[in-house]
Amino acid sequence: MFIGREHEMSVLEETYNQPGFQMTVIYGRRRIGKSTLITEFIKDKKASYYIAAKSSLEDNVKKWSAQFISDIVPEMEGVEFSDLEGFFKFVGNSCKDEKTVIALDEIPYIAEVDESFLSRFQGAIDSILSKKNIYLIISGSAISFMEKKILSEKSPLFGRRDNQIFLKPFDYLDSAKFVPKYNNEEKAVVFGVTGGVAKYLTLFDDSVSLDDNLINNFFKPSGYLYEEPYNLLMQEFRTVNTYNTVIEACSGGANKVNEIADKVHESTAAVSYTIKNLTTVGVLAKVSAITDEKNKKKVNYKIVDGMYRFWYKFIPKGRAAIEMNRGEVYYNMYVKNNLHDFMGEIFEDMCRYYVLSHGLDGKLKCMTTNVGKWWGMGHDRIPTDIDVVGIDEIGKKAILGECKFENEQIDKPVYEDLMNRKGLIDRKFEEVQYMYFSLSGFSKWVVENADAEKVSLLTLDDLYS
Repeated sequence: MFIGREHEMSVLEETYNQPGFQMTVIYGRRRIGKSTLITEFIKDKKASYYIAAKSSLEDNVKKWSAQFISDIVPEMEGVEFSDLEGFFKFVGNSCKDEKTVIALDEIPYIAEVDESFLSRFQGAIDSILSKKNIYLIISGSAISFMEKKILSEKSPLFGRRDNQIFLKPFDYLDSAKFVPKYNNEEKAVVFGVTGGVAKYLTLFDDSVSLDDNLINNFFKPSGYLYEEPYNLLMQEFRTVNTYNTVIEACSGGANKVNEIADKVHESTAAVSYTIKNLTTVGVLAKVSAITDEKNKKKVNYKIVDGMYRFWYKFIPKGRAAIEMNRGEVYYNMYVKNNLHDFMGEIFEDMCRYYVLSHGLDGKLKCMTTNVGKWWGMGHDRIPTDIDVVGIDEIGKKAILGECKFENEQIDKPVYEDLMNRKGLIDRKFEEVQYMYFSLSGFSKWVVENADAEKVSLLTLDDLYS
């Protein structure tokens, strides 16, 4: 069953319905669902879909032409091409009046083994394909390559595309559609440990318990996600150990370049380069305190990929137990009791998404155009933070929020903590609403004393309603 991606499908359909030649570039991290999106889109169309192989250009031309013939002109099955230009001429001659979709997936595999490919591909587009009623879709998982070699103005293909789709992880609402039988807390955990990545979401079977799914995927030597970070890092980078140690340092609490460099015993220049690459592929992100972005002292790096975040928090400490097939014991003794702690940051991300989307929909006290986290000195000169800050850049208004993914209800101390942080963010923003997000609800005191005019009390169920 195909889930979500309504916007992306709409872009593809609208482009397809345009007359003449069209071209779309689709890119995003591995396992994100690019191939599934393409195959779903072309299933009722005249189309040819080829996934490039990690082999020579000649071998790819043979395989690509065989796939094209099988899809479009099956009566010519057995004909083979080894020459790229000859194949493109054949494609041009085979595509008549009816719109034809030609999809090339994992284009970096070909372009990286033959530097002439992109220029020759450009020549074929300009002289042959652009004169036909063809919809060309090219896709790739190597984000850095796609941005530098396909999308940048230095690329031979620059100016040929009509649009591009950067495929991102599912949000928590679409992720929930993969496990409809789970309760909302379980759905949130599934989103947290998968990061909304399509492939990982399909691994969770809601006919069995969440515990069993986590054990089977992460805490068994045969589990799909047990070695996943290493597998992905090896596909992206040559020196896996360096990247692994930097991620471990971030997981351990180091969030500034100099702190990470101290932990991994590397120069800040080397660490900065590694962080830049990990940011490009979406493992890490550079985070600034909202409304104080120009303050370089308030720049942190954090793991933003949910699967990496979960893996590096729990798997390294349990490797010996897992390798001895005692991962279930380790999970039940240690991991299960710490899931709420792990979910703290995930829940904050979910609440920020809620504030941004509901603000843009006009359902809050101001139209939130940006959302983030604030940290700095409190009024008492003690370091503090605000979990959720939604700001309206146009109206100069702000929403502040506090999030708790805990078994206890939010009570008077937590309520007053947020109220005591009034005025800490940039004072050009008028604070118009305060929002409390709680897994377990609110105490009688909070319900009775909350300012109904300015304060909203929301549970996890409200986020999913």
